[in-house]
Amino acid sequence: MDLKDIKAIIDLMRKNAVSEFELEKEGFKIRLKRAPVPGPGLAGEEAGPGYSVLPGAIPPLLAGGSMTPAATVTPPSVAGASSAAAPAGSTGPAEVEIKSPMIGTFYRAPSPEAAPYVEVGSEVHPDTVVCIIEAMKVMNEIKAEMRGVITAVLVENAKPVEFGQPLFKVRPL
Repeated sequence: MDLKDIKAIIDLMRKNAVSEFELEKEGFKIRLKRAPVPGPGLAGEEAGPGYSVLPGAIPPLLAGGSMTPAATVTPPSVAGASSAAAPAGSTGPAEVEIKSPMIGTFYRAPSPEAAPYVEVGSEVHPDTVVCIIEAMKVMNEIKAEMRGVITAVLVENAKPVEFGQPLFKVRPL
C-alpha cells in the first residue's frame, strides 16, 4: 500500500462519513480514525474533519520519509466519541457519547455471572474497558478512550448494536 492508496481511503472515509478504518494484511496494519476538528486543518487545508494515523500504523515503505510529520498529527478530540450539545446556560462540560466502533452484540460484563464493567457513576480512564461487542464470534473489548464519569448506559445487555450507535454517556473530567 502506498501513499496514493491511503489518500484514496481517506477520501472515501470523508465522502461516506466513515469515522474509523482498519486494515491488517500480511504483517501490514493501518488504522485511520476521523474526528471533527474545529478551525483550519493541516498545512492550509480547509476546516473540517481531522484524520489521525495512529502510532505503528505507518507501513515501512512510507516510513522512509514520504509522509511528513505534519500528516501524522492526532486531533485534540476523542476518536470514536462525539460531544453532545450542552444546554444553554450550562457551566459544566458537555456529555460525550461512547459509540460502537462496529456492528455486533453488546455485553456489559465479561461473562453472564460477572459484574458489569461499568455502572452509572463509575469513573473511567482511556484504558478502562466499558463493554464487549461480539462480532463474528470474536469478543472485542471496547475502551472508554477518555477520562470521565459514566452518566448513562444506553444499550441493554446482550442486544445488537450498529456501527456508530451510542453505548454510554460520559461526563468528561
